[in-house]
Amino acid sequence: MNELRAERLQVMLSPEELAALDDFRFKHRMPTRAAAVRELLKLGLAGGGTDGAAGVKSSDYGVFNRGPDGHTQSDAPQEAQED
Repeated sequence: MNELRAERLQVMLSPEELAALDDFRFKHRMPTRAAAVRELLKLGLAGGGTDGAAGVKSSDYGVFNRGPDGHTQSDAPQEAQED
């Protein structure tokens, strides 16, 4: 498919999401990140998806489990444990 692509889309990714994208790209021998994103978009649309509900934020749709402030669970400050 060699169609004119007139629209540009900017997406912010976490380091983990970018690594997953690059892993997919290299595993499937995709020439560019853009090609990998288009292929993943096509696969996601063909596979159905989630229905958005009221009160759902963009950050709720991340690839990896993140807390409410955008940090991964491992980045969260640890509470001191009593002995």
